[in-house]
Amino acid sequence: MIHFTCDCCHRVIDSELEVRYVVRMEVYASLDDTAVREEERDHLAEIEDILESMDDLDDDQIGDDVYSQVRYDLCSDCRRKFVKNPLGRGATAKVDFSKN
Repeated sequence: MIHFTCDCCHRVIDSELEVRYVVRMEVYASLDDTAVREEERDHLAEIEDILESMDDLDDDQIGDDVYSQVRYDLCSDCRRKFVKNPLGRGATAKVDFSKN
């Protein structure tokens, strides 16, 4: 039997008792040109140009700054928190220094 652990709180997710949620994220460099309207763009030509230029680069140069894809397993509690605040805004505690 495969065991799953929540990637957020690290609690074991019992697949017989609760639902496991999967979050998939894809982050890629935007190559938008604001001067060109969406309907005027030739997306296939753009992709072909990108692929051709990537052939000239080493794999190390095409790293996570261009494209990355991640997958997370979440328990129901962490899923609820994620849906409310997917970017984690304000999640870090603010430090309030004294005026000494």
